[in-house]
Amino acid sequence: MFKHIILATDGSAASEHAAGLAVGLARAHGAKLTALYVVDPYPYVGVGDVNPMGFQSYMSAAMQHAAEAHARVAELCEAGGTKVNLATRVAEDVTATQGIVETAKTEGADLIVMGSHGRTGVARLMMGSVANKVAAESPVPVLIAR
Repeated sequence: MFKHIILATDGSAASEHAAGLAVGLARAHGAKLTALYVVDPYPYVGVGDVNPMGFQSYMSAAMQHAAEAHARVAELCEAGGTKVNLATRVAEDVTATQGIVETAKTEGADLIVMGSHGRTGVARLMMGSVANKVAAESPVPVLIAR
């Protein structure tokens, strides 16, 4: 049924749970799995122009975090019998929602799997819900793991 699954991962416990589900689905359907890490835009607009080392340090740390998140997904793909065809991607200079939805479109995915932190109340109002935004904007089905 599924041929290409996008897994949105940020290295959190919620995304690791989603990774287990995504790997299981990819294995069951013989689907390609693309693990996507979205780097948040550099938060100090203007500061990077004055001090390029700040931007370089930020990007270096983000790429290290992405590599660690991708490595955990790769471990899941290697374990448990049938190997899963895994690709990794990093999206930069976009919001998490934009990066996930655009990657699903450009990669020709037919499912997005992602975790939800399960925030409620004021925390949800202040921070928003990336999972809800992706579900609302995605052209393909979205599986949200809690």
